[in-house]
Amino acid sequence: MKKLLMASAALAMLGGAVPAAANHHEKAGAEMTDTSLQAILAHERRADDKARDGYRHPAQTLNFFGVKPDQTVVEYGPGGGWYTRILTPYLAGGGQYVAINADSSATNFPDRAREARSKGWPESFPETAAKWTGVDAKKILAFESDEMPDDMKGKVDRILIFRSLHGMLNSNRADSELRALRDMLADDGMVGVVQHRAKPGASYAMSNGSKGYLKQASVVALFELNGFELAGQSEVNANPKDMSDYAGGVWTLPPVLGGGDTDKAKYEAIGESDRMTLLFKKRS
Repeated sequence: MKKLLMASAALAMLGGAVPAAANHHEKAGAEMTDTSLQAILAHERRADDKARDGYRHPAQTLNFFGVKPDQTVVEYGPGGGWYTRILTPYLAGGGQYVAINADSSATNFPDRAREARSKGWPESFPETAAKWTGVDAKKILAFESDEMPDDMKGKVDRILIFRSLHGMLNSNRADSELRALRDMLADDGMVGVVQHRAKPGASYAMSNGSKGYLKQASVVALFELNGFELAGQSEVNANPKDMSDYAGGVWTLPPVLGGGDTDKAKYEAIGESDRMTLLFKKRS
């Protein structure tokens, strides 16, 4: 554990240039031509979610990641299910949606109720996602990262990590989780990452994950350490208005607006965070 702590903390301090995209290149402003995805994004069940489309760009992001409806796709840490409500119906016809959460056995819980909810998540999440989407719960899989069945390992086409890397670092489990995810990927599988982005010259305090932000070079280095290489990068989720230097971290900005009404108009004018959008492949 001490070794993992040192590796993760050191990587958060790294700077320098991000390697150029290797094999997967961004098509600026590319639009999805997949009518089934367009229909899902326009569905009335997304009435509340649509307000964030302008910051999260789901069609362009999934297009850049190369997500197709016949693939097996893992969503790591689905949380409140914003992307789950897109991915689950999109994959329900010919693919497979799989939700993955971190290994709960490595977590110290503040009380037994929270521990019970966490350990019961693989059983409860499919029912929750079914209520969100209308997809049969039997078609929705959920596992902790150390419990995916052996017959599924090495068969995942895409793993998607949306704004969760800082949480991995903050809980000192980034290395172990990324290595577990690597084992799930097919040889030609890819990992898509969207993460709040710190400025290249940001201090350690502002870029170690505790504020929600990470340097792009640090993320690339973290993945390289754990058996990946950068395959592509996109600016589809960039926001140059975000200075990423707030005392309250990324949660100062919408949608959280952690400062309440203090400077609310200012932060609403900035919008949601500046985000890197990266694609990684397995390194031999």
